[in-house]
Amino acid sequence: MHSLQSILAGGRRRVARRAFRIPFLMYGMLSVCFGLAMYLFGVVLVVPRYLMGLNAYLLSFNEWIVWYSGIPIITGFGLALGDLLFLFGIKRRHNHVRVDDIDNRELTVALTAYNDEESIGSAVSDFLSHPLVRRVIVVSNNSVDATFERAAAAGAIAVNEPNQGYGHCVLRCLSEAVDYEDTDLIVLCEGDRTFRAFDIDKLAAFAPHADIVNGTRTVERLREYSTQLSTFMYYGNLFVGKLLEAKHLGRSTITDVGTTYKLLRKSSLARLLPQLSPGVNLEFNAHFLDAALDNGLAVVECPITFHERVGISKGGNTSDLRALRVGCRMMIGIIFGWRWLAR
Repeated sequence: MHSLQSILAGGRRRVARRAFRIPFLMYGMLSVCFGLAMYLFGVVLVVPRYLMGLNAYLLSFNEWIVWYSGIPIITGFGLALGDLLFLFGIKRRHNHVRVDDIDNRELTVALTAYNDEESIGSAVSDFLSHPLVRRVIVVSNNSVDATFERAAAAGAIAVNEPNQGYGHCVLRCLSEAVDYEDTDLIVLCEGDRTFRAFDIDKLAAFAPHADIVNGTRTVERLREYSTQLSTFMYYGNLFVGKLLEAKHLGRSTITDVGTTYKLLRKSSLARLLPQLSPGVNLEFNAHFLDAALDNGLAVVECPITFHERVGISKGGNTSDLRALRVGCRMMIGIIFGWRWLAR
């Protein structure tokens, strides 16, 4: 009898833990956004009703859209407030200020590169000049220019990743870097000169508090004017970041899901690597953060500087339209799972 009671109690605790992990705030945000979209669509319908003489045909539908848009809005607010008022404290209960000093502060830097011959040499030289950097690895993702040769000439360990795609390139970077036994910290970045080695000091300062220090480009005074991060991309990136934060409420503060500048503990990365899907392409950074938080890793953000790119961008920020597609795919992965995006 006592054993049965213990089993039932354990089952109730597991159900409670699963309930506490349900991202009610995320679902609430999405529900409110859907309701607002319905309402705005109803407002826009006024134009064809009166200017195109379609009032008799559209009036009832217009009224229905506006009236029932309140249902997802109220439902969303209820879910969000329930999570924030009743579950937030429980979800944060196990949080504490972690101070886990790192004896070996030397770093292995891994840079992604694709047709970056104009920038890769100076990027490698910049990172190699930092006193904490022991080596720089450059993974060229089938570059058709002189990226590989210029990286090697600048002193990097040059590697080619034959599987095309950003996810494959990043995973190869991390897999190469984790094999070195003489460094406990890994910096992931890219070779287009949008980031600088001097920010390693900032990232390293947060390393005792986290498994992953994620650089954020959202601090206004730290961004140059002429970067790839347009106003539309800036706020879209912030929205997706807050969606991810809402999914893992109480676990981290996320303002930048698209940044490629990160510092990682090698021991934590070794646990995370099997959970990552290289088939996720330009959305990989959001996938990486989602997987890290889902696996209980501590993620802390750190403001970094963001500079004008050298050369032509090949990523998701070549235009606002392409950035919108990448952002929508990030949201699909966060909400429905990344298997839908893996190729």
